[in-house]
Amino acid sequence: MIQMLPENWFVRDTKLNAVISWVLTGMLAVTIAVGLVNSRFDIVMLAGAAAIVAVVPPLVSRNWQQSVPWPLLLVATFPLVFGASGSFFGLVVVGIGIAALALLVVVVLQMTTTVRMTPNFATGFVMICTLGTAGLWAVLSATSARFLGSAFVETNDQLMGVFSAALVASILSGLIFRWYFRRQLERNRSSGSPEEAQIA
Repeated sequence: MIQMLPENWFVRDTKLNAVISWVLTGMLAVTIAVGLVNSRFDIVMLAGAAAIVAVVPPLVSRNWQQSVPWPLLLVATFPLVFGASGSFFGLVVVGIGIAALALLVVVVLQMTTTVRMTPNFATGFVMICTLGTAGLWAVLSATSARFLGSAFVETNDQLMGVFSAALVASILSGLIFRWYFRRQLERNRSSGSPEEAQIA
């Protein structure tokens, strides 16, 4: 079945969206500073990546209102700014935050380049990126623990718990984001947004 989609099916450009996004970006900047003071380099890297992704669209367009969707930035920001426990649930929350960051990368690519992704492809991309990020985190954390003396999981069971939490987070994120996409599509269509792209 062929379905018509507006080019920017994921966001509506509003001043309120931009204001909230900039506030969340400021919170990420504070998180980076606190992470540097406390030698939490994992938090610094994730918060830094989220902040960079958030400021790319307004910098490229030279328009401060051209911002990423604030709900996605909020999901990516929440576990970094407010922290998460070391429990399985806490790891899932962090995983969902990472998934939201991956989705923000998709959004920025679509806003600033000629790359176009359908909702189904974007959802699958986010799930794969979440799992890949968990593996990258394990490698970087192990390297940091060996050479910098930072903390790392002590047993293989704990490491498998991290990977399992990432898997659960990727599945939950895929379902949540797919619902978000459908809802945003309906809003765009009801507001009479132009139809520019096709998916099967």
